[in-house]
Amino acid sequence: MSEQKQAQQHVVIVGAGMAGVQTAVALREQGFTGPVTLIGAEPHQPYDRPPLSKAILLGKAEDSAFDVDFEALGVELRLGLDVMGLRAADHEIDTEAGPLGYDILVLATGAQPVTLPGAEGVPGVHLLRTLDDAVRLGPVLANRHTVVVVGAGWIGAEFATAACEAGCAVTVVEAADRPLAAALPAEVTTPMAEWYGANGAELLTHARVHSVQPGAPGRVLLADGRELPADAVVVGIGARPATGWLTGSGIALDPSGAVTADERLRTSLPDVYAVGDCASFPSARYGERLLVHHWDNALQGPRTVAAAITGSADTPYDPVPYFWSEQFGRFVQYAGHHADADELLWRGDPAEEAWSVLWLRAGVPVALLAVGRPRDLAQGRKLIETATPVDPARASDPSVPLKAAVR
Repeated sequence: MSEQKQAQQHVVIVGAGMAGVQTAVALREQGFTGPVTLIGAEPHQPYDRPPLSKAILLGKAEDSAFDVDFEALGVELRLGLDVMGLRAADHEIDTEAGPLGYDILVLATGAQPVTLPGAEGVPGVHLLRTLDDAVRLGPVLANRHTVVVVGAGWIGAEFATAACEAGCAVTVVEAADRPLAAALPAEVTTPMAEWYGANGAELLTHARVHSVQPGAPGRVLLADGRELPADAVVVGIGARPATGWLTGSGIALDPSGAVTADERLRTSLPDVYAVGDCASFPSARYGERLLVHHWDNALQGPRTVAAAITGSADTPYDPVPYFWSEQFGRFVQYAGHHADADELLWRGDPAEEAWSVLWLRAGVPVALLAVGRPRDLAQGRKLIETATPVDPARASDPSVPLKAAVR
């Protein structure tokens, strides 16, 4: 795009989380000179989400605002503003403050937590997605309340970790037979179930919530008749792309509700891009469409969007997905996508503090989970990115660096 044309192009970014903020930053870094408007539904200065379930929750940090000078970047912030609709034919979005025109639109609305049926609005029931959620939960931890966590996924484990650290009595209720059942295979997650009890949390599996009754304390009624006292209930049962506002816009969505972006993160509508948790993209590396609800995707994708808008590069978006989680005193990292793997290698004993699992397809690493072994993650991620075959025998020896296990 010529500089003269750029100066006339107005880019509107809907969503002021990591993906939206980084898109604005990347546009300026790649030389975009036109007006940029960043719209956020929350009134707060744009902030990072990972600390919400860690430092902010425990009162170790007051906020996690991005260290970005939007004024110096020439980015107009419109905060506390809900966007209700998109009219692509008019190149306009509808907001609480009236319609807003765009030349280029970037959708970065993220994901919203799945609520517990029947528990919406019940006093003492919390989600953990926003800064306000974390602020509301602070006193629960400070007062060492009895807490029931619904869901033993990533966010449930992180909140349970913080609650145990704060001295709360914690029970985690999981409908599946093990933690992280939707994310990882049983042989990998079964050892993780031991982490709960060892850190003072009770984990109930095969346990479905029937209802939540408010009170002092309230009660969580399980489908099998058990009753759990609860001063607070924290729900962490997943998230869905925040795309409901796009109903009627004609934009293509996949069955999960995610915007179906292409390999340049363009949507089915002209001049509209999508990035981060709200968008799925085709991965040539893995041969399928991926929806990645993690921080690194919201950091990396904006560079592709900015490059597509400015014409500064024409590289498809095909990352090795990466995320991390801190739970029960362990640093857990995952890179890749293991769905099509045909071989699983253990590096170390899962009963120990540090171990890794490497997934191979036809002898080539496609994914790696590292628990307390950051060097494995760093080296394994490079092998995945470069599709470098490894010797399974050497790769299974935790004393052998992964980079030394190359065939």
